[in-house]
Amino acid sequence: MPNGATKYPVNLTVDYPEKCDRLTTFFRFFVAIPILIILALLTGYYGERGEAHRWYHHAYAVGFVFGPTLLTILFNKKYPRWWFDWNVALARFLARVDAYLSLLTHEYPSTYEEQRVHLEIPYPDVENELGRGMPLIKWLLVLPHAIVLTLLYVAVCFCVIIAWFAILFTEKYPVGLFDFVVGVMRWSWRVYAYAVLLTTDIYPPFSLSE
Repeated sequence: MPNGATKYPVNLTVDYPEKCDRLTTFFRFFVAIPILIILALLTGYYGERGEAHRWYHHAYAVGFVFGPTLLTILFNKKYPRWWFDWNVALARFLARVDAYLSLLTHEYPSTYEEQRVHLEIPYPDVENELGRGMPLIKWLLVLPHAIVLTLLYVAVCFCVIIAWFAILFTEKYPVGLFDFVVGVMRWSWRVYAYAVLLTTDIYPPFSLSE
């Protein structure tokens, strides 16, 4: 980040693992099934006709308190703290599951501990930092991000496949691939904080960096 630049209020970091677990990496999808069931129960979305790939992405939006938050910001200029705490707790849990599925971490995702995945989302000063009408147009403003992130997540899929083989042979996640996958996750969580969690009106940067 250039000198003097203001750090974006939402940030994600993942501690780099010095040694990866070959066994759980090989069976990662099957090992993750129990935590995915818990995630489904939390979000209340179970997919349609067995479309598991769609279910996971819908889970990012279904569990958050979005509609009521939008209305309270629009009409009362308030963001109830307990709604914020739920949204952030769920976001951090999702980030841990996402990191585990992406082979970035090898500790089984905790439902309450931070572990190696650190997602920072500060509570907003609603009166001074959030505009009443912004939640109504943010979905439109983030469309360029959605297009770019869709392409980046295609690249992430290839990176995870390459990392899977690398871990099986070397017990290491290539540093360049690790930083790229974390960067894409960081970018996407900034967009979610802006458009879904509604915790900031600062437009997310088109950047993978911290």
